[in-house]
Amino acid sequence: MTTTQEHDQRMASMTFAEVYPHYVTKVEKKGRTVEELHQVITWLTGFNEHDLQRLIDNHATFEQFFAEATLNPNAELITGTICGYRIEEIETSLTKQVRYLDKLVDELAKGRKMEKILRSA
Repeated sequence: MTTTQEHDQRMASMTFAEVYPHYVTKVEKKGRTVEELHQVITWLTGFNEHDLQRLIDNHATFEQFFAEATLNPNAELITGTICGYRIEEIETSLTKQVRYLDKLVDELAKGRKMEKILRSA
């Protein structure tokens, strides 16, 4: 699926700090915890609590965020639709990575079991 250049640029320039509170609100409203959110983010990116706080404090863009991340090799197992886009068809690497994160947060908020979210064997 081809996204527009404007869409991809918007994704790249958004900061993790501006989106993170929305992730927290979304999962807590559905009875999940910040610790579970961090577990999901850590699985995808390799970041620990200190890394996440540093990225928030530095207002890292998603472009910077994913440039520093060590993407989980099983991230490609994240499929489905999020925000109207079929993840496995997104051609722009950064946009796909942001949508991976969105999808994991969405699954967490929907009550999916952690082992399923983390694509455990």
